[in-house]
Amino acid sequence: MKRLSKKQMIIFAIGQLGWSILGGIINAWLVTFYLPTGGDIEAGATQFIKPGLVILGVLTILGLITALSRVFDAVTDPLIASLSDRSRNPRGRRIPFMRYAAVPFAAVTVLLFCAPVNAISGANVAWIAVFIILFYLFMTMYCTPYNALISEFGKTQDDRMFISTAISLTYFGGTLLAYTPFVFAGVLRGAVGFNWSYRICFIVLAVIALVCMLLPTFLLNEKEFVETEPSNSNMFKSLAATFKNRDFRTFVGSDIMYWIGLTLFQTGLPFFVKVSMNLAESYVMVFMGGMTVLSAVFYPFVSGMVRKFGKKKLTIAGFLGLAFAYLITAMIRFILLPGIVYGVLICVVAAFPMALLGIIPQSIVADVAEAEGVTTGENREGMFFAARTFSMKLGQSIAMLAFTSLAILGATQDLKSNDITPSVTGLTIVAFVAVAFCVLGAVILGLYNEKKVMSTIASKEQKAAEEPAGNAEEPRA
Repeated sequence: MKRLSKKQMIIFAIGQLGWSILGGIINAWLVTFYLPTGGDIEAGATQFIKPGLVILGVLTILGLITALSRVFDAVTDPLIASLSDRSRNPRGRRIPFMRYAAVPFAAVTVLLFCAPVNAISGANVAWIAVFIILFYLFMTMYCTPYNALISEFGKTQDDRMFISTAISLTYFGGTLLAYTPFVFAGVLRGAVGFNWSYRICFIVLAVIALVCMLLPTFLLNEKEFVETEPSNSNMFKSLAATFKNRDFRTFVGSDIMYWIGLTLFQTGLPFFVKVSMNLAESYVMVFMGGMTVLSAVFYPFVSGMVRKFGKKKLTIAGFLGLAFAYLITAMIRFILLPGIVYGVLICVVAAFPMALLGIIPQSIVADVAEAEGVTTGENREGMFFAARTFSMKLGQSIAMLAFTSLAILGATQDLKSNDITPSVTGLTIVAFVAVAFCVLGAVILGLYNEKKVMSTIASKEQKAAEEPAGNAEEPRA
């Protein structure tokens, strides 16, 4: 089968640019939009749902909705993975799912922010609950087959690292674009009002995301590059076999810790900037952009470092580096420095760990999936990446639930208020919790047996290299 050219790998990576824009919108704006601060309300924001910790005194309505959506996810992730692994579609096992999911995925993202009643209402709660479930459904339908192609398109270690690097870059690029409403919504606000200034930004971003997601589905012919036998295992058997892999269980455990730590920081970034650093919210875009650009500078060096040090050691280093960046964030409360100094320092310290953790984990999943295929003879890449997608969404959900509860601790105002931003104490606790999860992720990953996985893959590659030589010598015998 053909190998993807570098240009085709970049086209494939553009798909991740699209879905990361949509995912970034939810991570950056769901809490901000539906839990407006007092200042936002004065500027014209609407309270669509009942504010405060109204569920057993510890959860917000939004936090509960987000958490319950994961129950639905627990079924759809392995279901879509199994359907994709078993697909016999003549156009391939993955591309058709991605093409069908792209349009509703983009549309639902926008509709999630269009609650029907411009006041606190149960109808708004139902609207948010339905559309966040649909958001994660279509996200799974696109991302699970997409991620499975990383292993199938990446026929060599170099190919997998190039693809992982490219999609990491587009992931951070998409996340950066998702923060642009911090700049452009303010420009539109005077003309269209507070709520629609953000909705218009989300519509524009969703259109860009849709085009990006569809590009690889029309420009890449899966059948030219992938020749695998569809899995015959049903969902439950395939899921059980996937989690029977000890190294994969170890990776997923550490990956959940990573996504909790990362999402706590991403969700809290606007609040760290506005409250802890006492800077204008436009600096959110400045810091996120600076971190992304600086992180991209390190990308060309990661592949070489992987060859020298291995993926496990570098990923652990990424965890600890990110923990250090979060520790600096926690110190804002205790060491008096100008907010701009903290912002620059955090960007510089976090950039390299973000490069490592953005590139390497996807490649580790591809390695484990390939090694499992060598051992069992069954191609279940979709299920492996579904589990990784689920760990991402589970980590994000836990983080958003924790953030809406922790950030309000130490607040002096009524805890039934939506205004969670004044609590510097709560934000400091959030930063320390993020540190703890990153350190725990490093500890768990220490149990991953990288040598066994890579030796299994090497045995397959060695066998493939020897077969042509054997065939060439046969006539001479």
